[in-house]
Amino acid sequence: MSIYERLGVRPVINAAGTLTRLGGTLMCAEALEAMREAAQGAVAIEELQEAASRVIAGHTGAEAALVTSGAFGALALAAGACIAGLDVKRINRMPHYGWEQGAEIVICRHHRNSYDKAFEVAGARLVDAGFLDRSLGVGVREVEPEEIDAAVGPRTVAIAYVAMQGVGPELAMVSQVAHARSLPVIVDAANQVPPVHNLRRFIEDGADLVCMSGGKAFRGPQSSGFLLGRRDLVASALLQQVDMDVAPSSWTPPKEFVDRPLNGVPRHGFGRGFKVGKEEIAGAVAALDAFVAKEPAYQAQWTERCVRFAAALAGIAGIETVLIPREATGRVPLVEVIFAPAGRAAQVSRELRDGVPSIHLNERRVNEGRLTFNPVGLGDGQEDIVAAGIRRRLGH
Repeated sequence: MSIYERLGVRPVINAAGTLTRLGGTLMCAEALEAMREAAQGAVAIEELQEAASRVIAGHTGAEAALVTSGAFGALALAAGACIAGLDVKRINRMPHYGWEQGAEIVICRHHRNSYDKAFEVAGARLVDAGFLDRSLGVGVREVEPEEIDAAVGPRTVAIAYVAMQGVGPELAMVSQVAHARSLPVIVDAANQVPPVHNLRRFIEDGADLVCMSGGKAFRGPQSSGFLLGRRDLVASALLQQVDMDVAPSSWTPPKEFVDRPLNGVPRHGFGRGFKVGKEEIAGAVAALDAFVAKEPAYQAQWTERCVRFAAALAGIAGIETVLIPREATGRVPLVEVIFAPAGRAAQVSRELRDGVPSIHLNERRVNEGRLTFNPVGLGDGQEDIVAAGIRRRLGH
């Protein structure tokens, strides 16, 4: 019996994608082994984060990096770094310092989403910039540079940018506006890898801090993430995250991150609740290494699963399958299952989810009569189980 069955929890087959509520994806063997090894001994977390920084920076072109508690933790720490910098007095007042100073982060209006809460956790208030014309389809104009610049005020500490395929404005333009005002750019790129070249693209386009999830397509620990970018900002994030119950007389700042004298020794930071363990750090780094080396093999496996799934549903009355290659999605291959009548999609999805095992497909287009098959979170042969579940519920 699996650990879930022993606990009385239904097993899940995740064909919906790298969703946190379904445990993300299945961890790669390299990450599992790294976590097992890391769990067997003690280590200085700062030194382990320094080692992780060297690996992550090598893959991304960033000056420095650290492993975080998911992309949300990375976003909160990024905001905290932009507010407090390396000023120990400010760090010790976080997040109250942000509230007291009225710290603001500018963001394009159509980039607002429920993960904005991460910036507020650090004590920042979001200020919207631009109009929704293009995103709503009521016009052709994207958010303009002068609109972003107009939203910047004396309390602005950063400009936030949410990276989404096909959604503007261009990051390079936002970075140019920000840097002309000596402001850093925080990029939320939680789920933007693959493609593998996105590991470097955001830094190349001027981002000062980039936040990524480690538990999605990287196949690392579900609760892990990456924060990468400018050394001084990553250093501030680290100091607001790690255990700082240290003897001031003997503590030495981590040399990989801090390259200047500090005005004191910080106490526990506001990001202490976003700590990561040695196992997560080791697993996330191993998963990143494996992903960079194996992304073509991963893509081939995902494509094969999509082809097998679509073939298993071929010729069934009442549904149509459309294979969408990764070249079209820009990320991973998918299969759209189109139901007629459209209302049948929600019924089938509900029946699959309520069964044992509980089978999940992506429901983002369920109101259009479509369920989306995403292969990234599946184990070997599970595409056949998903297809068989659909066939049974359609009487085949």
